Amino acid sequence: MTPPRLLITRTLPDAVEQRAVATWPTRLNPDDRPLTVAELTAHPVEAILGCAVDRFDANVIQRLPPSVRVLATFSVGVDHIDLGAAKARGLIVTNTPDVLTDATADIAMLLILAACRRAGEGERLVRANQWTGWTPTQLMGIHVAGRRLGIYGMGRIGQALAHRARAFGLAIHYHNRSRLPLDQEQGAIYHPTVESLLAVSDILSLNAPATPATDRLLNAERIALLPRGAVLINTARGALVDDEAVIAALTSGHLAAAGLDVFRGEPALHPGYCTLENAVLLPHLGSATVDTRTAMGMKALDNIDAVLLGRDPPDRVV
Repeated sequence: MTPPRLLITRTLPDAVEQRAVATWPTRLNPDDRPLTVAELTAHPVEAILGCAVDRFDANVIQRLPPSVRVLATFSVGVDHIDLGAAKARGLIVTNTPDVLTDATADIAMLLILAACRRAGEGERLVRANQWTGWTPTQLMGIHVAGRRLGIYGMGRIGQALAHRARAFGLAIHYHNRSRLPLDQEQGAIYHPTVESLLAVSDILSLNAPATPATDRLLNAERIALLPRGAVLINTARGALVDDEAVIAALTSGHLAAAGLDVFRGEPALHPGYCTLENAVLLPHLGSATVDTRTAMGMKALDNIDAVLLGRDPPDRVV
């Protein structure tokens, strides 16, 4: 039997696995369970198709067999990979940009509406058979039209969210590492500092990668700069917020609500979130459509094919 040249660490959409198996001798993970460090490093493959839940720290990268040439992550974010260790080892790292932009922006818009209109509370009320009928003041929420949406991180996803939010009558404000060209701004108001953005954000959406500079970006001091009754949306990474500070603000009412699709240390999220009626919690669904997840897998395979065939991969990170 030909030894595998490709290891896929988790179960991927059928079309992706079928292409992989048809192209390269491939070791799959049909049980879809997290692989141990020993399992990640045991196979003398040439390529690994991993996911954001796989931790490729310096120890893991150093333990990879010398045969491994490329690590293709099934994600845009690469905060689960020690890029310095990969570069030092000569390991090529690729990601999957562009294809999950719309799906993630859809989830951010869904969370804005759900958090503002208290949809989670309403759904739980009905499901628990505790709804006694319509009343004039039941579950009154926040009308989004005319509110100011602050977008922290105006990259592909931030711009796609802005496009959706305009249709709901939201005024767009943003902070980015650099100001967008006027044609890309589409009337959005640029803020040169995070603090300036927070001061006008009735709704704040986090759309930036997790880096040392953004770790706990939204702490107690910055939350205090938001207007009282603001709404927080996070579809980026859980590391961008200080959980204790967010929970305290949701409890005090300084934050009226939050819509969260990502969490620090997920799936073991901070238990304080689970007791808050004004928190809408999703299990990292940002890119979870059949079309998007299949496109992500195909893009990862495009990168792997390029490396194994001696070409430069289109989505190389290092």
